[in-house]
Amino acid sequence: MEENIKNEEEQQEKLEKLKKRHDRRNKRQENKEEQEKKDEMIKALSENVQELQNKLLYQQAEFANYKRRREEETQNMLKYKNFDFALEIISIVDSLERALNVPSERMSLDVQKYLEGFKIMYNNLKNILNKFEVCEIDCLNKKFDHNTSQALMTEKRDGVEEGMVIEVLQKGYMIKDKLLRAALVKVSE
Repeated sequence: MEENIKNEEEQQEKLEKLKKRHDRRNKRQENKEEQEKKDEMIKALSENVQELQNKLLYQQAEFANYKRRREEETQNMLKYKNFDFALEIISIVDSLERALNVPSERMSLDVQKYLEGFKIMYNNLKNILNKFEVCEIDCLNKKFDHNTSQALMTEKRDGVEEGMVIEVLQKGYMIKDKLLRAALVKVSE
């Protein structure tokens, strides 16, 4: 019986060893599965972090572009803030020039005195335009430039090269480096 007990104890011991080995094997398998899950989670989180970093860089670039565009718009707005004002003033200058181009010998003395006042106003307005960097486009007797002039008529003239501005029908103006109003011209054929 003692032998049976001993045998039984040995078998019990073997069984426990097998059980422990099996538990260790199961634990290793569980650890391996857990590690695989952790690795997958780390990979997914790394991809997510990379995607978020890319989005952040894109948003930073977008914001930098937006900021640059706004600064350019603000600078242009400040640079050309007097555009509409200058456009209104040049129509007054045009009217005064037409009045001043009337031959003075046809006028009475009183009208000639008014004309002197018009000349003063005209000069003052021209000075104001110059102050705001509004200048006339000088195109008479020059090659026609479609960027600053608009051809309304053509005329054949002897001794004049084709495509030359031979008459300015309405003056054109620039404000700084921007076209305020195109010159209306007659061009040679």
